[in-house]
Amino acid sequence: MNSFAATIPMLIVVLSAIAAMMAEAIRHPGERMYIAGFGLIGLVGALVASVFLWNTDAVSFGVVRADNFALFINIILCIIGIITMVFSNDVVEREDLPAGEYYALTLFGIAGMMLMASATDLLVVFLALEVLSLSVYVLTGLRRGSSQGAEAAFKYFLLGAFSSAFFLYGIAFAFVVSGSTRLDVVGNSIASGGSTTLQFLAVGLLAVGFCFKVSAVPFHMWTPDAYEGAPTVVTAFMSTAVKAAAFGAFVRVFLSALEPLQGQWIPILGAIAALTMVVGAVVGVLQNNVKRMLAYSSIAHAGYLLLGIVAANSAGRAAVLFYLLTYAVANLGALGIVALLGTAEHPHDQLRDFAGLWRTRPALAGLMTVFLLSLGGFPPMAGFIGKWYIFSAAVQEGHYWLAVIGVLSSVVSVFFYLRIVVMMYMTEEGSAPARPHISVPAMAALGFAMLATFYLGVLPTRVLDYAVESAKAIF
Repeated sequence: MNSFAATIPMLIVVLSAIAAMMAEAIRHPGERMYIAGFGLIGLVGALVASVFLWNTDAVSFGVVRADNFALFINIILCIIGIITMVFSNDVVEREDLPAGEYYALTLFGIAGMMLMASATDLLVVFLALEVLSLSVYVLTGLRRGSSQGAEAAFKYFLLGAFSSAFFLYGIAFAFVVSGSTRLDVVGNSIASGGSTTLQFLAVGLLAVGFCFKVSAVPFHMWTPDAYEGAPTVVTAFMSTAVKAAAFGAFVRVFLSALEPLQGQWIPILGAIAALTMVVGAVVGVLQNNVKRMLAYSSIAHAGYLLLGIVAANSAGRAAVLFYLLTYAVANLGALGIVALLGTAEHPHDQLRDFAGLWRTRPALAGLMTVFLLSLGGFPPMAGFIGKWYIFSAAVQEGHYWLAVIGVLSSVVSVFFYLRIVVMMYMTEEGSAPARPHISVPAMAALGFAMLATFYLGVLPTRVLDYAVESAKAIF
């Protein structure tokens, strides 16, 4: 197989990022240029390349593998990126974000995410983690003149640096144990060498690094501040894309290379999953800022996804992939509406800002309702099927207590989703500033997310079959 084949999707995205940078460099002051188009071309190209690479199991340079698992994550990331680019064309100029920097950083971040999900070497996973992290750090503080954004980016950067250090030390201990950072070599060494203290240290430190990226408790403290301080379109992007890439690498490392030690790490990750679900649901109820509310929602969903890893069976692995897709379309749609209704002066992110939305923007209110109900796990939306398969995978392995906690926390989380719905339909509109016009492409992207939410909820079988097939690729 061509040694470059596995890297083609990410190379296309990188080239589109460079094109966006060059376009910004040659753009005259005040000249309007559709820089988002470069991102759309690159992401569509990467999506097509990922589809063509399906079932090829291409390997590049021995450390990047385009198996079906990585390609499924690539497709999710491309969908997230395309919708983000369409939303961004409405938002970037309105919020006075530097267009070239924004689009280039978003695309470089996606390239890092693709590399993270397809890497078969711990050092390459770390390299990809840093590429996506640096992009997201800068995007968080991209709104010039916003002290809140700068503070959020600084907190995110400091905590991210600590988590990167833990992850790197985990790689070092894995190298001491096996003499290599290749996942297959590490796995074989652990399977044949018996349990040692160094192995437990490697597993624990790697788990800390991953748990930070997926916003698992107690490594979640950066999430509410970063989500609230970042431009809302950036919040929508990083709450979905970063989680997809991080869980992709999490599954590949823990359910492949570190599978021989699952008897030791499953109880720990199970406790973290339970704590994550409870904290995300309970604290989310107390929030009045919609972005912070959805930040705690994101934390709770990380707990649900951890159940798929804790289950450590074929159903859990496939359920993680399917859940990432269902969560991405619903959460991106909900935060996309918040971003599209906001301006630099009025972010439209407080609960009261949604009062009376049904009367002034009925289409948006209807779309927001669909996305929130999907996140809450209502049938026939995609979120219900995603949670059903995650909890079923946990029950199959006897983790009844985790499934019960998951169901109860999901019920609690419904309360804060319905608070927004009640505000839209049953509260009179206040004296909030006029809501901006939303372009036809942005409405089309929201419509696509809504259709995907219903399709994955009503006819999930085909996508689930692809998820099952993809999960088999690395085991």
